[in-house]
Amino acid sequence: MTPLLLVSDLEHRYGARTVLRIPQLQVQAGEILALVGPSGAGKSTLLRLLNFLEAPSAGQIHFRGQPYTPQTLPLALRRRITTVFQQPILLDMSVRANVAYGLRLRTGGNGHGQEDAALQAVGLAHLAPARARTLSGGEAQRVSLARALVLDPDLLLLDEPTANLDPGNVRAIEEIVATANRQRGTTIVLVTHNVWQARRLAQRVAFLYEGELLETAATADFFERPQHPRTAAFLHGDMVY
Repeated sequence: MTPLLLVSDLEHRYGARTVLRIPQLQVQAGEILALVGPSGAGKSTLLRLLNFLEAPSAGQIHFRGQPYTPQTLPLALRRRITTVFQQPILLDMSVRANVAYGLRLRTGGNGHGQEDAALQAVGLAHLAPARARTLSGGEAQRVSLARALVLDPDLLLLDEPTANLDPGNVRAIEEIVATANRQRGTTIVLVTHNVWQARRLAQRVAFLYEGELLETAATADFFERPQHPRTAAFLHGDMVY
């Protein structure tokens, strides 16, 4: 089966510094793949490449079986990929208007109630008329998720979506992500520093260390039978930085 995303012979450099070296990585349609590793391992950089926000210095990224760059990816396919960043970026308008914004840009009209359904899915329907700037951090992140999910993307990229949130909001966001994957079949790549979150949500886990992909495995195998010694050290809480 052709993967939704295929990374092959990828290298990425900033000046003389090589920050990523990934011979191959596959993301299968309908899965949640978690990217874990120490700070500075290259996780967020890889997510930017997967969203075609930057072009790799070398190698290729295939989407739906075809190689693309940020310049060659058709707009229709670009719209099938959506990212939720660690820090929610909301417009100074109502919660409902924030969720409907992307739909309005893409369709030229309103969301015909889709934004309200998305807010219902993230448990914030009661805040639809509220100004976005009045939200708590957890509420703002849930609005960001609703704004992404209302677009019904093929690929949802999440960059530390629960960083610095309280346990209640972490649990709520994890439930939203799991439900989107289970009910919609949304393919999700999750960057997280929380290995337990990766264990709860992902079907597969990939470990990045100093820009290299050291191990990718089914979640149970990754946690119970790590093959690379640095993976085992990371999971045991040893310093691998």
